[in-house]
Amino acid sequence: METDKQHINLHLDAHTVGLDVPREAEQNYREAAVLLNKRYQYYLKLRPNASAEQLWMYTALEVAVALESDAREKSLEPVEKALKNLNEEILNVLES
Repeated sequence: METDKQHINLHLDAHTVGLDVPREAEQNYREAAVLLNKRYQYYLKLRPNASAEQLWMYTALEVAVALESDAREKSLEPVEKALKNLNEEILNVLES
């Protein structure tokens, strides 16, 4: 089954990017564009003499690191939950 898509235009700094995206993901794309623009402006203020290419590399690297960190945390959630349950069981045994 094909996903219902729509065409959107996102503005990233001085560029306009046209994309066909699933309707249910439109807001995610728009929010991502806002995030990228904010981070780009941050690096522009931090490094006013950097080229646009360098600024986009800093921006991309920051977002990629955040994505990797989030993925790593999520992959540890089941382990942390299991350890918490195990600790509770151990405490219950020790207390009885």
